[in-house]
Amino acid sequence: MDGKLAVIGLGSIGSMALWQASRLTDAVTGFEAQSPAHGRSAVGGDTRLFRMIYLGTPSLYPILERSRALWAELEAETGSDIFTRCGGLSIGTAGGSYISRLQETAILNGATHEILSHEHLAERYPQHKLRPDDVAVYDPNAGVLRTDRAVTAAIGAAEGNGATVHINTPIDSITETDDGVVVTSGDRSWIFENVIVASGGWSQRLMPDYLKAHTETRRVFLSWFVARDAARFTPERFPIFSRMYEDRSIYGAPAVDGVTVKATLDGRGTVTTDPDHFSRELSKAEIAETLETVADFLPGLVPSIVRSDAFPDLYTKDRNPLLGWVSDTSRIYCATGFSGGGFKNATGYGFIAAHEALGKQSIEGLDFVRPERFMNT
Repeated sequence: MDGKLAVIGLGSIGSMALWQASRLTDAVTGFEAQSPAHGRSAVGGDTRLFRMIYLGTPSLYPILERSRALWAELEAETGSDIFTRCGGLSIGTAGGSYISRLQETAILNGATHEILSHEHLAERYPQHKLRPDDVAVYDPNAGVLRTDRAVTAAIGAAEGNGATVHINTPIDSITETDDGVVVTSGDRSWIFENVIVASGGWSQRLMPDYLKAHTETRRVFLSWFVARDAARFTPERFPIFSRMYEDRSIYGAPAVDGVTVKATLDGRGTVTTDPDHFSRELSKAEIAETLETVADFLPGLVPSIVRSDAFPDLYTKDRNPLLGWVSDTSRIYCATGFSGGGFKNATGYGFIAAHEALGKQSIEGLDFVRPERFMNT
């Protein structure tokens, strides 16, 4: 036996699961197909948004609360500057579905928030060119996460706790036996009591057929722009944002580098059959829609894409993650399928995966993420 637990994939969720598992045992091993925080995974793109105000099941809120606390713990443990709290704006039509549902969820969860009228929003955040009926939900606890720093910090902390890490080690197969789970890479193999699959867009090849049928790898792209006056787009003055309408949708982050602002179309992921081979360049249509949307909404940005990239991620049919054992008797635990929205909760999901996979704790209230929901459909 080579250890109690293997974590396959050390990206957004896997790195955090490894860190959390290393706090519980030193008999944990992480496998990364390339190098930590490499630019071809869903970790790429410098930043991700963190917010406590969201659309979706109220059951997600306790995970958000745990994640926020754990991001602070990771910073304190490693000395890394990972989370910048700058607030967050959700902008949309007054009385429309988007804003109404956000308010309902925030009130149900007891999440701190503020409703900004059109006038207040325009005065407070003039960087946004508003439509006549725009209002916003402001989240004071929102901010921006530095993805590369987060992942490398978590892996470093895990190694400091005694975890073993194998980089440039793609996993070819995992096979359950009477003794445990055999993990194979090329001509090498290991055996562990249990395994967490956290390979993001590459997870399908390690999944049972019933989960393959309910997931797909999608290409997600990002784009960045130069600010005409960078001082107006610093984290101190420009919160993370999401703007949703029936005809347009965009989200973004402040200029954490002091120069470029992330502003990218939302919900434009396209299916790809191979996470290793897909276009990382934006299409003419993607460029045109991005430029038109940014020019309409953020006139303080130069309407020219100065950087763009695309990354693979695994999406589920219902857009909720896969977090749990693949069957009642399995030793394989899924922590994947985060459908483009997992990073903000990576520490919380990593906590759950590590504690459950090591048999330390079973978390209640997570039916919406359990793989078994797809077993008979």
